[in-house]
Amino acid sequence: MEIVRTAIPDVVIVTPKRFGDDRGFFSEVFNAQAFTEALGLFTFVQDNHSLSATPGTVRGLHYQTEPAAQGKLVRCAKGRILDVAVDIRRSSPTFGQHVAVELSAENWSQLWVPPGFAHGFCTLVPDCEVLYKVTHLYSPANDCGIAWDDPDLGIAWPVAPGGATLSVKDGKHPRLKDQPHVFA
Repeated sequence: MEIVRTAIPDVVIVTPKRFGDDRGFFSEVFNAQAFTEALGLFTFVQDNHSLSATPGTVRGLHYQTEPAAQGKLVRCAKGRILDVAVDIRRSSPTFGQHVAVELSAENWSQLWVPPGFAHGFCTLVPDCEVLYKVTHLYSPANDCGIAWDDPDLGIAWPVAPGGATLSVKDGKHPRLKDQPHVFA
């Protein structure tokens, strides 16, 4: 497993080894011991799997408040996505900044998004399948979001203005500056 820290050091690119031959490949995509040694102890309690059929689909920016804050280990098993983590920890020197990383079936990389970050992604090709492990169960009472196109965040989403495919819920999130629920 290769670990690469991003411009926001708490957000980490994790690339598992992949062993291939004429049959295909094998990869250990998660190992609790190796993950803990590299990034600390986190317990994953739920695995999620999404399919987005249309390029330009944006899911996010999502987060859960305490006591149900989630860390996420995100990977793209089919297709290509731009994966984004936004620091929403008010006391952080990188508050309001983001990291954007391309994840794909080809590069085999994953993104570790710790609690205290909003997360979202945009599909770059048709039929993207995204899998992610989370450290807390989904909690509707703690479910929050930030406007994916908040101009203060400066995220260069790979879609034309007004061209993203969004859920109704994701189209109604407030901007970060209007969030009452961000982390200390």
